[in-house]
Amino acid sequence: MTFATLGLIEPLLRSLETLGYQTPTPVQAQAIPAVLAGRDLMAAAQTGTGKTAGFALPLLQLLAMEGPKVTANSVRALILVPTRELAEQVHESVRQYAENLPLRTYAVYGGVSINPQMMKLRSGVDLLVATPGRLLDLFRQNALKFNQLQTLVLDEADRMLDLGFSEELANIYRMLPKKRQTLLFSATFSDDIRLLAGQMLNDPLSIEVSPRNVAANTVKQWVVTVDKKRKPELFVHLMRKNKWKQVLVFAKTRNGVDALVEKLQGLGVNADGIHGDKPQATRQRALDRFKLSEVQILVATDVAARGLDIEDLPLVVNFDLPIVAEDYIHRIGRTGRAGSTGEAISLVCADEVNLLSAIEMLTRQTLKRQNEPDFEPEHRVPDTDASGQVIKKPKKPKKPKTSGGGGGKRNLGKWVDSGDTQAPEPSIKPVRKVPVFNTGPRKRKP
Repeated sequence: MTFATLGLIEPLLRSLETLGYQTPTPVQAQAIPAVLAGRDLMAAAQTGTGKTAGFALPLLQLLAMEGPKVTANSVRALILVPTRELAEQVHESVRQYAENLPLRTYAVYGGVSINPQMMKLRSGVDLLVATPGRLLDLFRQNALKFNQLQTLVLDEADRMLDLGFSEELANIYRMLPKKRQTLLFSATFSDDIRLLAGQMLNDPLSIEVSPRNVAANTVKQWVVTVDKKRKPELFVHLMRKNKWKQVLVFAKTRNGVDALVEKLQGLGVNADGIHGDKPQATRQRALDRFKLSEVQILVATDVAARGLDIEDLPLVVNFDLPIVAEDYIHRIGRTGRAGSTGEAISLVCADEVNLLSAIEMLTRQTLKRQNEPDFEPEHRVPDTDASGQVIKKPKKPKKPKTSGGGGGKRNLGKWVDSGDTQAPEPSIKPVRKVPVFNTGPRKRKP
């Protein structure tokens, strides 16, 4: 099968040839004809399998061949994404696909000035990529109109719900024309997403090209157990031992990102960080430098889990496990993309055993464990398995109490070994701690 057999027009085929796209992925092979036919679509596929091209290519073709010219402050197709990074990534792909088409495309998101975005929208945009919050801001300031909207795409809709965008999505839904095509693409589908699809999609075609909530099999995964306080030390040890050249690291909190970056920089390692408190320009600069291998270690919160597309990234390290198990799939999906292989290592402490169990139950696999010499945890990480159970070791039976001879005898609160030749003086009494009570008169409460 080729892209030409899917019914794509010649300008798109030329763009794909320039980009080196040769054979459609399974999700593209199923999604492209359905979108061209005007169907509503609900598609699930592992991250890194070409979902963006699956909806962007046929959408651009429909815009180029159908419908009136876009008018001032209007938009003909809207792609909603959860994060700024994903907005940039999706729009860059769209821009490359539309290179030979007479279409205007643009991306809007928060964290930057709204005024340039308002100016850009004045002449109208054929295809707009947007985060929900900034889209609503632009609409409320009359910078956007949806009377010409033909197609709505929800990309990574499960993540939008995880980030608390349910109210924004409901408000956007009320603003859009009832008659439209709606496409819902995601790597995972929760029950909440299926409920959302039932409300927003009309008789959708459902596509699942991979088992639900399964991590890519191109990624080798394992766990290294360690005490929480020794994680930074272990990371540095593994980095030096394995001579890591390019690593994407995920930490749970913004403070955790800053602390690890500061430690690495203090050791002379070229490291940088990305999290929600940093300005968009700073985050983009750090990502660009990482892609160019100017930064060896990039540390990020889950703001980067779905917005990073790095070619041939060899390794992802979960410095902390994610709170939401589905985010594990998206984190490790930054490596092993487009048929390449990759590795994902998780540093796990005893406090994270329930998070590990949730991940194994979601992915339906028990992650291989290993201990690093000299870093074996003092606080044991209980065993887990793909059933979602934390396996507790049976308690050792208590030793029976003995009196006299055999195993030793008790005298005045001390153990005396039967081999001792001299027992303690009988006059020495053990010191016992007793509670001290106030024996004075009790005061009445006012």
